[in-house]
Amino acid sequence: MDMRLATKSDYPTLIDIWERSVRATHDFLSERDIEELRPLILGSYFDAVELTSAVTATGRIVGFCGVQGGNIEMLFIDPDARGQGVGRLLVRRAITTQGATKVDVNEQNPQALGFYEHLGFEVVGRSPLDGQGKPYPLLHMVLRVGLN
Repeated sequence: MDMRLATKSDYPTLIDIWERSVRATHDFLSERDIEELRPLILGSYFDAVELTSAVTATGRIVGFCGVQGGNIEMLFIDPDARGQGVGRLLVRRAITTQGATKVDVNEQNPQALGFYEHLGFEVVGRSPLDGQGKPYPLLHMVLRVGLN
């Protein structure tokens, strides 16, 4: 698996991975929520972070991670590649090369919470609303031990 910085030409693939991943893991989001988020992610969120893509030997992007200011702002894995270590590799890179030590996780996404806890993050706080002011509580996590 190769890790490389994403470019704007990767955005169509990344937004496809984002949408399929969200539909597979964020069952608390409504169709309207997804439709509202899609243009925000494409139009500004991708550009606000340093995006790293996980790329297979055949050149297929199977996941990506966005980091800004020590925060993992986004991590999405192609549903077909889940459970294969892609997320772990992306988080390891975010920690070791981008200085990431924090992440916010939707409280209604127990898979993500467990994933980050397994990697050494722990919950240090909670916000009742997400970044868009919607009632999707966020758990604030900090890396407390070395990456497992």
